[in-house]
Amino acid sequence: MQVQSLFITATGTNIGKTHTTVKLIEAFADKGFCVGVFKPIETGVDTFPHDASLLLKVCQKVNKNFKDLMPEDITAYTFPLPAAPFCADTEQIIDLNRIMEKYHELSQLCDILLVEGAGGLMVPVTKEYMMINLAKELNAKVLLVTPSKLGCINDTLLSMSALRSYDLEFDWCVNIFEDKESFSEVTQPFYDAVFPEWWSVEEGLQRFISTY
Repeated sequence: MQVQSLFITATGTNIGKTHTTVKLIEAFADKGFCVGVFKPIETGVDTFPHDASLLLKVCQKVNKNFKDLMPEDITAYTFPLPAAPFCADTEQIIDLNRIMEKYHELSQLCDILLVEGAGGLMVPVTKEYMMINLAKELNAKVLLVTPSKLGCINDTLLSMSALRSYDLEFDWCVNIFEDKESFSEVTQPFYDAVFPEWWSVEEGLQRFISTY
């Protein structure tokens, strides 16, 4: 059986991709899935890849096939500079084939592989290859995580437009952690009017999992 892939992205950085991916690992496992995780590129890594380490730790609790792996086994590249991969890759060592090889290796260990991108959809991996290109190449369904802060409507709609332009199947959710007190007044009315089925990471994850 061909492994299913879910590509977790966001409208930008520090939106809650890793937080959401952790919740997804636990939720998929609770539904009986053999779930795996892949963090293709992590930047801002001096000696310890914090995101990959957290994701692996959670995954190891639910998938014995990941028990003996190390954080570097679930990521293809790490860079010290906290920047877009293209900028962080000062020696231009990123090889897209290596990312795909790592993806296929990890796919053998699960029946659904969660792939967490870096930053947002249009973050450059190389000069001409963006994160959205990776999602397309993986033929993965996309989960777009959006913030709850003022201005997020614009960012959400722009990201949706990009996904549609690449003909990518996607769902989306709100990570309610910024401007929580004003969200219901400043942002939610638009979502309720235009996207009545919208959901948040805090409420709605189980319904999303049930579509698999």
